Amino acid sequence: MQQKKRKTYPREFKIETVKLATEGDAKVPEIARDLGIHPNTLYNWINEFSAKPEAAFPGKGHSSESDAETIRQLKRENERLKMER
Repeated sequence: MQQKKRKTYPREFKIETVKLATEGDAKVPEIARDLGIHPNTLYNWINEFSAKPEAAFPGKGHSSESDAETIRQLKRENERLKMER
């Protein structure tokens, strides 16, 4: 049995779609249908963008600043523990 690959959308597409849904007169289900996406997907994008517009939709391999800082701290601690050992 073959698995379906999940379709991915570029960050710019998501941002423009969210703006269309929040600033335009059209309703979310209409926009979603016109663009070929599920309405729940668009609602999720709206929620994510509303929470943190500058950090929304980072893409694969792009961590947020807080994630990057946590990784740096863990690497430093790992080095310290190696030295102690």
